[in-house]
Amino acid sequence: MKKLNLIVIMGGRSAEHEISLLSAKNIVTALDKEKYAITLVGIDKNGTWHLLDNEDYLINPTDPKTIALKVLPQKATILPYPERPMLIESAIGKCIIEQIDAVFPILHGTYGEDGTIQGYLELAGIPYVGADALGSSIGMDKVMMKRLLKEAKIPTPRFLYFFKGDKLSYTTISKKLGSTIFIKPANLGSSVGISKVKNESEFNAAAELAFRYDHKIIIEEAIEGREIEISVLGNENPKASLPGEIIPQNHEFYSYEAKYIDDNGARLDIPAQLSDKEIKACKKVAMRAYASLACSGMARVDMFLEKKSGKFLINEINTIPGFTKISMYPKLWEVSGLSYSQLLDELIHLAIERKQAKQKLVFSYAL
Repeated sequence: MKKLNLIVIMGGRSAEHEISLLSAKNIVTALDKEKYAITLVGIDKNGTWHLLDNEDYLINPTDPKTIALKVLPQKATILPYPERPMLIESAIGKCIIEQIDAVFPILHGTYGEDGTIQGYLELAGIPYVGADALGSSIGMDKVMMKRLLKEAKIPTPRFLYFFKGDKLSYTTISKKLGSTIFIKPANLGSSVGISKVKNESEFNAAAELAFRYDHKIIIEEAIEGREIEISVLGNENPKASLPGEIIPQNHEFYSYEAKYIDDNGARLDIPAQLSDKEIKACKKVAMRAYASLACSGMARVDMFLEKKSGKFLINEINTIPGFTKISMYPKLWEVSGLSYSQLLDELIHLAIERKQAKQKLVFSYAL
């Protein structure tokens, strides 16, 4: 059987660069080397694309604080030739891969999860794992995501949003959302730049922190309840995994430190201890959100099971969820009967399937 030429892209010009490397390491290890001829490309923090050595491509690969790309001298780029997309060494124009069959962009956050690289791969005519450009951009922008959820009448915590330069008042905002609020950059993930605010003295510093990462911030009410996550997989006919629950330990909320730095930062209950009725309701609202937010390929849907109402409220959707050793997305599929390696196969299959479906469309108009 001929191997598929698969490019795994990692790193990126994002505050989630290190998390991308942790995810990519696990993916590369789990990919079936009998099925895929794998080429690794690393994007550094300046946005330059580098070829990587498949056997030695990371510095401090187990440390989320100091993990880094170990780049080769060769720079790389993908040529957007839809009939025959190829990877070349950009300095001398040497062809490295004559026919790219698929790309796995494991790029979290800005310039990777926001539709930018997805749009480029669309122009290049290359199948790629995950949501398309539209679904990716919606999933990245928490404000647009929440507005679409409201339009679809899918429950989500109350929120307000502001741009840099807007006048912010804790007194005014707390009257609308409650005294305890979350302040977040509108376009980022992995809990980077997020603060839980309980009073006016914490408010300004939290807003300033969020504005360091984005020109737009979102402020949400704090929900008293359980944090539930569920994995969704598929294009036109997606399916949902069993749900899991995150229980923060020694932290106010599921922060970046709780996720990736502190080994005891949170307990993951996989699957979550929910009734059959709750599991059914959880899957239903997750699938509605997936469809309403134009997702395809994969997404992890994060929600709250509100204590007061007993309803599931969508917090956000992640179109390139984490694939680290503690990440919920692959763990939820494992407990649902799909191994890590099988999950990767399915994601690549879905990427190729979506490309084939698009090829059947007509792109010219003849009278």
